[in-house]
Amino acid sequence: MGTGKKTKSTILLVEDDQLTLSLLSTVLHEADYDIIQARCGEDALNVILMQEPDMALLDINMPGMSGLDLADRLRSDTSIPFMFLSATSDSDIVRQAVEYGAVGYLVKPFDIANLIPTVEASLARAEDIRKLRKTEVHLTSALVSGRETSMAVGLLMAKFQSNRQVAFAVLRNYARSNRRTIHEVASELLQAEETLNQFKQLFDGKG
Repeated sequence: MGTGKKTKSTILLVEDDQLTLSLLSTVLHEADYDIIQARCGEDALNVILMQEPDMALLDINMPGMSGLDLADRLRSDTSIPFMFLSATSDSDIVRQAVEYGAVGYLVKPFDIANLIPTVEASLARAEDIRKLRKTEVHLTSALVSGRETSMAVGLLMAKFQSNRQVAFAVLRNYARSNRRTIHEVASELLQAEETLNQFKQLFDGKG
């Protein structure tokens, strides 16, 4: 604790074959990954409720819930990235894996020497995807904020017969003097205008 050492990545292994599961666990554990094991898709979903891994490694062909079915659940219900493990390198299966959004693909019997580099590359890809998702959220938020600010500036221009530059400067100065963000003040102005319009409709209705 407090040594500055990088936190271990946690990998969820979902594999119904005990020998393969044990081998994967041993190799990845020796490479300093924390491992969670599950023998089927249902077990994996229960495990995720208690601890969310950094990545899941899914066997495609499992009885009951297949790896593809589980991947579909992970994609729709969580943000956990996943890679597939399969006994075939058939192009249709690989294409399906890509369509499901897998960050990596391992073919059984896998080459031990290539296992760790493949997992590391998949984790790096997963991290890039996470960053992109965060950027998209921030970008969407910024676009909404910018749109509301622009609408509030337009409102001030109409109310006080001002040009855009002056209206924005007044809005910015008001926000600064009240220690608030421009977006907060803009949202409040738009809400106030909407409320006033609702009252106007009520008065018009009485007339």
